[in-house]
Amino acid sequence: MPTPKKVSSEKACPPPRGILIAIGGHEDKTPNPGTDPEAEYAPDAILRRFVDELRGKGPVIVVPIASEDPKEAAKDYVDVFKSLGVDRVEVFDVRERAQALDEAGLELLNEAAGIMFTGGDQLRLTALLGGTPWLNRLKERYTHDEIVIAGTSAGAAAMSTPMIYQGRDNQGMRKDEIHITTGLRFLHDVAIDTHFVARGRIIRMAQIIATNPSCIGLGLEEDTGVVVTQGREIEVIGSGVVTVVEALTSTTTNIHLIKPGEPFTIRDLRVHILSNGERYTLPVQEDMHS
Repeated sequence: MPTPKKVSSEKACPPPRGILIAIGGHEDKTPNPGTDPEAEYAPDAILRRFVDELRGKGPVIVVPIASEDPKEAAKDYVDVFKSLGVDRVEVFDVRERAQALDEAGLELLNEAAGIMFTGGDQLRLTALLGGTPWLNRLKERYTHDEIVIAGTSAGAAAMSTPMIYQGRDNQGMRKDEIHITTGLRFLHDVAIDTHFVARGRIIRMAQIIATNPSCIGLGLEEDTGVVVTQGREIEVIGSGVVTVVEALTSTTTNIHLIKPGEPFTIRDLRVHILSNGERYTLPVQEDMHS
């Protein structure tokens, strides 16, 4: 039998230098310039943290592609970022994939210090940006540059793979009620769901994790988010909680045996409820293929 070759560490993908900020939606956008920066939590703290993490003098780009009303969605963030001291805020919106191939969008991305994906429908983000030079360049910059990439609601859900894009909150216990696809792939083997406590989404998250227990579920409550560094180190920010769902040591599930529409079973899930300032390390596996 041939001896397996050891993979060189030089060939392994390096930890990303960029920062991800995933937000559960409805984050406070009220500017509070007089807020005590030493306070444990304050209004506008999530967006202020985004601004604080920016490096360099490049613009912040607001990406309202997921929204049905992109002008209004973009305006909210343009206004709040300017109130927080960002000198230049630009908007990158496309309604057709052909617009994402435009060279001007790439040139703007090359200058950017930060990206903000608004809420709406995450399927718009993947359908319009997936596989485009713009998204490929953003991934390159996330890997090699100190860029900050944030998303709220749909913009957060799209960061992960798998990506939840459809499913009734009150039917999450029934097989095949939850639909997933490939997200923007900034976080692998992680499923992000938003508005998590407000909309009672833990059961639908459990179904996603039951279908692939190697994934970690991150349930983000409203006005709450996570700051992800090195692709795996998580810090919770905001006024609510983040729910982490793990099934790596789950002992039983019937998701592969039951028929569509039937309730599923999974035993021995691990669930962590984390509030502002708490930390968690994603159990990221090194790629075994090269």
